[in-house]
Amino acid sequence: MALKPTIYKFKISLSDLNRDYYDSLNLTVALHPSETPERMMVRVLAFCLNAQEQLAFTPGLSAIDGPDIWAHTLGGQLALWIDVGEPAFDRIKKASRLAQTLKVYSFNSKSNAWWTQVGDQFNKLAVEVYQFEWQKIEALAALLQRTMDLSITITGDSAYIAAELGECEVEWLQLQ
Repeated sequence: MALKPTIYKFKISLSDLNRDYYDSLNLTVALHPSETPERMMVRVLAFCLNAQEQLAFTPGLSAIDGPDIWAHTLGGQLALWIDVGEPAFDRIKKASRLAQTLKVYSFNSKSNAWWTQVGDQFNKLAVEVYQFEWQKIEALAALLQRTMDLSITITGDSAYIAAELGECEVEWLQLQ
């Protein structure tokens, strides 16, 4: 019998000072049985960093050929493809032909080694690559509850997150 995903509900008060974007988000996010809480929280953070009207989570790990998050134009074109983790070059090369904008958010403890291996190849593609510090993502995941009220303020290259269990700051580095 297959394991079922665990469902999490987030009420997010989002203030993105970089883009002058302010919103209240109600997100229902499934944690796939093979996914870590850290990865799921990076998906939520990536969603907030790119929040817009047409943005949506995809089936994620259940649909291996698609992104984690995407946005379509009103005409149905794939406007934004977001991958979380350390994807293979061939996957990103294919995605660069499908989407107008392509972003990758790397967070794993092996992220530096991954970037050393694929960075030169990725430089040939129109893709934005960001890296979160693993320790900061662990701190973010430590705040996780099944139902959460979050306040997220994005300014510069960091996000300040406040939750019932505490606060943390997650910074990122743009690799490309």
